[in-house]
Amino acid sequence: MIPILRILRSALEAAGGLTETLPEWNLDDLYPSMDSPLLAEDLSRAGLEAAAFQARWRGTLAGVAASPAGGLGEALKEFEALEDLLGRIISYAGLVYSGDTSDPVRSKFYGDVQGRIVDISARLLFFPLELNRVDDAAMDAAMERDPALAHYRPWIVDLRKDKPHQLEDRVEELFHEKSMTGGSAWNRLFDETMTALRFTVDGDDMALEATLNLLQDPERETRRKAAVALGNVFSQNLRTFTLITNTLAKDKEISDRWRGFSDVADSRHLANRVERGVVDALAAAVADAYPAISHRYYAMKARWLGLDRLEHYDRNAPLPNQSRRDISWGEARRTILEAYAGFSPDMAEIAERFFDRGWIDAANRPGKSPGAFAHPTVPSVHPYVLINYMGKPRDVMTLAHELGHGVHQVLAGRQGALMAATPLTLAETASVFGEMLTFRSLLDGARTPQERRTLLASKVEDMINTVVRQIAFYEFERALHTERREGELTAERIGELWLDVQGRSLGPAIHLGAGYETYWTYIPHFVHSPFYVYAYAFGDCLVNSLYAVYRQSENGFQEKYFEMLTAGGTKHHSELLRPFGLDASDPAFWSKGLAVISGFIDELEGMEP
Repeated sequence: MIPILRILRSALEAAGGLTETLPEWNLDDLYPSMDSPLLAEDLSRAGLEAAAFQARWRGTLAGVAASPAGGLGEALKEFEALEDLLGRIISYAGLVYSGDTSDPVRSKFYGDVQGRIVDISARLLFFPLELNRVDDAAMDAAMERDPALAHYRPWIVDLRKDKPHQLEDRVEELFHEKSMTGGSAWNRLFDETMTALRFTVDGDDMALEATLNLLQDPERETRRKAAVALGNVFSQNLRTFTLITNTLAKDKEISDRWRGFSDVADSRHLANRVERGVVDALAAAVADAYPAISHRYYAMKARWLGLDRLEHYDRNAPLPNQSRRDISWGEARRTILEAYAGFSPDMAEIAERFFDRGWIDAANRPGKSPGAFAHPTVPSVHPYVLINYMGKPRDVMTLAHELGHGVHQVLAGRQGALMAATPLTLAETASVFGEMLTFRSLLDGARTPQERRTLLASKVEDMINTVVRQIAFYEFERALHTERREGELTAERIGELWLDVQGRSLGPAIHLGAGYETYWTYIPHFVHSPFYVYAYAFGDCLVNSLYAVYRQSENGFQEKYFEMLTAGGTKHHSELLRPFGLDASDPAFWSKGLAVISGFIDELEGMEP
C-alpha cells in the first residue's frame, strides 16, 4: 500500500480510538519559564535600549537623511533589533497564555508583559512617524547614498503608504498606550469568556472545540444535541458578546474616522496592501457563484442523506455509508510530510522540524485556546503551531494548513523582523497550498469510486467553508460595522444580519433553525481581526489557479514558489504573482478559481448513487 493512502484507508475502515499522547510545544527556544531570569533581563534591556534609542534619534531623522554622512541605515538596524527583542518577549507571553487562558497566573503574566511592552514600544513610536515626515526626494537620495538604508527600501516604501492616515505624534502615542485598555482588553475578555464556556451534551460538560467537533458526528441526534447546546450557551451569554462586538466596532469606527478611512474595511485593505477593487471583485464573484457552488452542493448532500433539506447541524455531517476511525498523530505526520515531499523535499524538511523539535502543541487540555494557528514569533527564533487534534480527517487538513503557514514563516523570516510579515492576502497562500498538496496526493491514489467520492465531497465542503463561508462572514462584518456607525446594535439585530447573509450564502437546502442566530458569537476573527476573513477566500481561489500552473509546468515552479514565500512582505501581490502569469486584479482570475470548486461538484453529481 502506498503510504500516502494510509489516512484514506483508515478513514474508511472500522472504528478505533485515539489513545496516543499528543505533543505539547517546548517554548524554551523563547524562554525557559515565566519567571526566567533571561526573560526579566530581556525586559529590562529592552526598556533601557528603547530609551537610549529615543534619546539618540528623536528629532534628528530629517537632518540625518540630508547628511552626506548618512546614518539612517544604522538607525533602522537598531530599530529592527529592538522590534525583534520585543516580539520575542510578547510572543512567549502570548503562547504561554494560549496554552491555558483559564489559568489566572498565566493571564496575569500575559497582561503584565503586555503592559510592559506597550510602555517600552511607546518610546519607539516616534521613529516610523518621524521617518514618514522625511521628504520623499530626501529619502530617495539617502537610500542612494547608504546601502544599509537601501536594504530596507521595501519596508520604507510600504511604511509611506500609511502616511495619509498618520496622526500627530501625541495622538498616535495616546492611541498606542490606550490600546491595552481598549481593543486588547476586549479581545482578552472574549478569549477568557469563550474558554470558560461549557456545553452539556448527554450529561457531559465540554469545551467549545469538543462540542463543535460533534457537529461532524455520524449520528444525527448527536449533532442535533450539540447544536442545541451551542445555541443555549451562546444565548445565555449574548449580553456579553453583544457588548464586546458593539464596543470593538465603535472603537474601530473612531480610529477609522480620525485616520480618514471612508469605507469600513479600508484600513484592513491598506494593512493587506491590496486595493479595495480587488477585494470587491473577489466578493462579488463568490456571491455570484453561491447558486452554482454552495446551493447546488447542499441540495445534493440533502439527497445523499435522504432529507428534504438539511438542518444547520447537518452541514458538516459525514456522508452515508462512510465508516471512519480516528487517525493517529503518526499517520497524520506521515501523510502530510510525504505529500509535501512529493512537491519539494525542502518543504518537507522544514515541516518536519515542527514535529521533531517541539514546535507543535496538538494536545487537548482544559483552558487551551480553541481552533488552530501558526505563530511566526520572530525571525531570530522560529514559528510555533497550535492545533486541537482530535484525529478526524479535517484535523489532518487543518494540520497541513498550519504547517503551510509555518513553512512560509520560516522562509520569510530571512527578511528580518521588519520585512518578514506577509500581507494577509498572500499569508494564506502557503497554508492552502499545503492543504491542496495533501488532498491531491490522496485523490490521485483513490482506489475506488467511493473513495474518490468521499475525498471530493470532503474537499468541496472545506472549500465552501474557506471561500463561501468566509465571504459571507465578510458581508456580515460589512453590514454590522456599517450599521454600528448609526448606533448600537441589539443582539436580535446582529442575529438578523447573521441569518440574512448565512441564508443567502448557504441556500434553500439548509434550514437555519432556532439557536443558529447566535452562532456569530464564537467566531474569533470578528473580535481579533475585523475583515481578516476575506484573506481565506483570496488564498483559496489564488491557490486553485496557482496549483493549475504547477500541474501544467514542466520544471522551475518549485523555485519560483519558494521565491514567493521567501519574499515575505517585500513585494506587492501583483509582483509576486507575475512570474506565474497570474493577476488578481483581473475579475476573470477569481472566476477561474471558483470554477475548480464547481468542477468538483460536477464530478460529484455524476457519482450520485
